[in-house]
Amino acid sequence: MAQISIQALDIQLGGNAIISQLSLEVREGEFLVLLGPSGCGKSTLLHSIAGLIDVSDGSIAIGGKDVTWADPKDRGIGMVFQSYALYPTMTVEQNMAFGPRISGVPKAEIAKRVARAAGMLHLTELLQRKPANLSGGQRQRVAIGRALVREAAVFLFDEPLSNLDAKLRAELRRELKELHTDLGATMVYVTHDQVEAMTLASRIAVMRGGAIQQIDTPAAVYSQPANMYVAGFLGSPSMNFVEGQLQCQDGRIRFMADALALDVSAYAFAHSPAEGQRVVLGVRPEDIAVSLTPHSDATHSDGLPAQVRLVEPMGPNQVLWLKVQGLDIGVTCDAKLQASKGGTVVAHIHTPHVSLFDATSQNRL
Repeated sequence: MAQISIQALDIQLGGNAIISQLSLEVREGEFLVLLGPSGCGKSTLLHSIAGLIDVSDGSIAIGGKDVTWADPKDRGIGMVFQSYALYPTMTVEQNMAFGPRISGVPKAEIAKRVARAAGMLHLTELLQRKPANLSGGQRQRVAIGRALVREAAVFLFDEPLSNLDAKLRAELRRELKELHTDLGATMVYVTHDQVEAMTLASRIAVMRGGAIQQIDTPAAVYSQPANMYVAGFLGSPSMNFVEGQLQCQDGRIRFMADALALDVSAYAFAHSPAEGQRVVLGVRPEDIAVSLTPHSDATHSDGLPAQVRLVEPMGPNQVLWLKVQGLDIGVTCDAKLQASKGGTVVAHIHTPHVSLFDATSQNRL
């Protein structure tokens, strides 16, 4: 295990600033996921940790050792790429043993490491096969195994599951999580897939434009997004946003919009809100209850009549796309609710779980 410390990192490619003044501390033994869309700088950041990209300024330390200008082989890392990058003429065993062999590790020790990694990754029966005779999932296991036999202090994963089908991705996701638990190693993982991030991470760093927007536990990033970008990026369907303003009267705070009014007095404001302040209300689809008849309780808003525009069956759940007084709203609800396109339902917002953002800065209030 080793800590990674990145200080004031600058990276330029082709004269363009990709990352500017980025600082990040990766704790020993944690599974940190760098999450964001294509082009946000997450792979560039990972490759700079690996030593595959030169930095323009700043420093990178692994295990307390400055490796900013060290060769990749001297950084104590194991890396797994999106493409398997296996040697086609070598067997699984030879692929996994290649790194330690050229590093001069004794044969007996290499055999021990390969056997251990193969056992962890269910590759023991495949050691004498060549990559052409393996499935995509098996090839990716070999790529992971090749990193493991290095017995590195840090493991780096660059979208390793992107080329696999959904079923294989789910299987390998579970295996990676178990692997991290067994090894206790420091792992940094790049993905644009929010499901991978939420299920694998100890912490998630959400990136945009070469900068980290928020870094926290999956639960905190999901329930308390730092800004509208993070709020909208996580979740499927994504968070619903409604523009409005705050009304502060008689010790109560209400969110007011054309389509709805909500009492948000219990909201944990970071700073005291102002009368008439322009804000954006965010509410996740699962925090809107839907019924065929009106009902109300202490934690839900009064019912809002809504027309069903579209129904998306999702097995045990369904996604309803509603039109609420001119607003388009996505709602996740039980599949047993008998809603149909063109029909009318009643929507109730679960007020304790809403988010509020400043309309100008888009930061969480």
